[in-house]
Amino acid sequence: MFIGAAEIMVILLIVVLVFGADKLPEIARGLGKGMRQLKDATNDIKHEVTKSAKESNIIDTDVTKSVTDELNKVKDDLEDFTGSLKRNK
Repeated sequence: MFIGAAEIMVILLIVVLVFGADKLPEIARGLGKGMRQLKDATNDIKHEVTKSAKESNIIDTDVTKSVTDELNKVKDDLEDFTGSLKRNK
């Protein structure tokens, strides 16, 4: 799932051709909101699982570490993807 600069440019060109340049900011805004909701949902799930495990006294550090590692990988992948979409200030 490694996308280079050339592939991103081709995808952006296709998006501009299909939707038009005036719709591009709206699409980017929608993608940003969707990714934010995904991040919030994963954080909520993580907190609920941790809370439930603490209440039941079944916290397994190996399992929680592996879940945390997987969530961090997903977060890094999302940040890599959104990095190309963020505006430079």
